[in-house]
Amino acid sequence: MRGSPEVAVLRLGHRPGRDERMTTHVGLTARALGADRVILAGEGTSRADTVEDITDRFGGPFGVDTTDSPVAVIEEWEGVVVHLTMYGLPVQEEIADVREAHRSGPLLVVVGAEKVPWDVYEAADWNLAVTNQPHSEVASLAVFLDRLFEGAELDREWEDADRKVVPQAEGKRVEERGRE
Repeated sequence: MRGSPEVAVLRLGHRPGRDERMTTHVGLTARALGADRVILAGEGTSRADTVEDITDRFGGPFGVDTTDSPVAVIEEWEGVVVHLTMYGLPVQEEIADVREAHRSGPLLVVVGAEKVPWDVYEAADWNLAVTNQPHSEVASLAVFLDRLFEGAELDREWEDADRKVVPQAEGKRVEERGRE
């Protein structure tokens, strides 16, 4: 994954009181599953500190940016734009073409919260669906990134982490960096 062109995730919209965890989870999912950065728009920018805190503790690199003009981010993006929407084409039928296009340039993955402006559908190179059923934008992002990276993101190592989760069959174990 590293060494390939950038993958950024743009979170459109944020419904205060309703999307606090969802916006945070978009950022955390983007980080954990191979994206290089997340761009939070509008009132969702308040979640940037939480994503940065997790990155500081559990490793990076991972960037967190904010914008008041998300449609401008899409329109000015110099690379491929994929909008995840239940109204799009099936991801499983299009992912090979997306992967090929991404080899030559950066990829912006757009996920919404509230009603997505028509401009986004028109500006996207692909409008893709992870099923054509209503469900979470976090789930769509996770499935999309896993398909994009073909599972390689699941073996990613975090060199600069202060903490490391130690996998085990039962219980929870987190080690401070540098401790055995």
